[in-house]
Amino acid sequence: MPFYERGPVRIHYEERGSGFPLLVIPGGGLNSTIAGLDATHPFNAAKEFSNSFRTVVADLRNAPPGQSSGPLEIDRPWDSFTDDHVGLMDHLGIKRFMVLGYCIGQPFIWNLIKRAGDRVVAAVLAQPSGHREEMPTQFYDRNMEGWGPAFVKKHPEYTMGQVSDFLKKMYLDKPDFVFTVTRDFVKTCRTPILVLPDDIPPHPFKVAMEVAMLAPNSQVSLYPWKDTPDKVPLAVRHIRMFLESNRPAVAAATQQRAAAE
Repeated sequence: MPFYERGPVRIHYEERGSGFPLLVIPGGGLNSTIAGLDATHPFNAAKEFSNSFRTVVADLRNAPPGQSSGPLEIDRPWDSFTDDHVGLMDHLGIKRFMVLGYCIGQPFIWNLIKRAGDRVVAAVLAQPSGHREEMPTQFYDRNMEGWGPAFVKKHPEYTMGQVSDFLKKMYLDKPDFVFTVTRDFVKTCRTPILVLPDDIPPHPFKVAMEVAMLAPNSQVSLYPWKDTPDKVPLAVRHIRMFLESNRPAVAAATQQRAAAE
């Protein structure tokens, strides 16, 4: 698998299939990797949709299990990752694309739309993470235990104190909603959105449904959609229909037919 390099940043990525581009962002929080799609996810979107789309997926910068690397940008954690997503698509010569993100993919996707909304054609939020009022420090606490020590072991030039500062800026500086954008931003976002809610501590159902209610061009999958194996294919089918209907050529033809009628 190839690498995209920009200064001190080195991103390990994989491409599959052909067609309109689909950026896939694995879940797993700051341990997000390509391999995680097969290991821990209800379905592997990079494989599942590669028969119809050009799927692109990467190891997250600073994920200890992965092969990507780059500085720990303590003052701009979310934007540093968005730099990598945008930079990778630029490297591949991709101007416009769809995006599907699991878990931490929700704040990443909203930051992508905020910074490069003209490039994001449609977005799928699968089991999206968000702020849970009754557990306000859960992401900081989980990452201090489940990500930070492994990261420092792999990168001894950093300390747990710096990891703490990074996580505080990421999750405690603006501890609300989806972390990267406000409710007012979501209200004005015209990008087509498909939400597949979950309801475990890091994936609050309340936040997923609030996003679906606020976004003016949104859809919601059946729920629950992954509690039994037989439901997952139905959710995947809904995603496929959503992606197919929002391909630029298909969407334009649909709008033309609607205008003619």
